[in-house]
Parts: sequence; structure tokens; C-alpha cells
Amino acid sequence: MPLLTLRIAAEPDRHLAARAAALLQRLTVTHLGKRPELIAIAVDFIDPATWFVAGRALADSGLRSYHLAITITDETNTKAEKARFMAATHAALGDVLGPLHEESYIHVHDVRAAAYGYGGRTQEWRAHHPDGA
Repeated sequence: MPLLTLRIAAEPDRHLAARAAALLQRLTVTHLGKRPELIAIAVDFIDPATWFVAGRALADSGLRSYHLAITITDETNTKAEKARFMAATHAALGDVLGPLHEESYIHVHDVRAAAYGYGGRTQEWRAHHPDGA
């Protein structure tokens, strides 16, 4: 039930958003073992003229950048799994987005099961009620 929010420094492009979302879905399943039917992804675009790195607008560099935040239930993935996910995701986003600024970020939020959920139920509740009742 990961929630991924991808912010891309680029002009809005629904086809690019769809490609990036499909890529993130695949990588989340492959590297973090998450169920595809429970993955939600939001893609936002930020004008490169208003994305600054080291005090300079990204638009001036000719590069793209991104910030990916993924929220997962704490202790469901190892450090090594998260590291592989980050490396694979950065490389794959570079293929999809084009040349990336080094200052492109991935943040994995490990959230306590009692403080995270969907459909009005926490992940902790789901762990104690696997049949949903």
C-alpha cells in the first residue's frame, strides 16, 4: 500500500507522467515486494524556472531533476532492499526523464503501522485482522 509522490522539474506532460508512474509501479513491486494493486502514485510537474539548486534555476542547466517520496509501513523492507530500490529508480528515471541533475532525491518514509493505512484502517489493524473482519 505504498503511496508514491513524484515531483518532476519539467513542463507538464501526461505521457511522461504515465511512463514514470508505470516505471515506479514496476520498481516498487520488483525491489520492495509491494502488491501492485495497492500502489498509488501521484505525479506533479514543477516549472524548471522555479526549481533551484545551489541558488540557480534548474532551467539554466538544461538538466531535469526529481523528488520522489514513497511511504511504506515501517520494518517491511530491509536497508539493502531500499538501497537497491533507490539505485534502480534513479537510473531508470534518468532513462525516462533524460539527463538528471545530481541533486535529484528519493525519500523512503518508513511509517509506523499504527499511524498509516488506507480505506479507514491502519496497517496495524490489517495485520491483526487478515480476514478483514
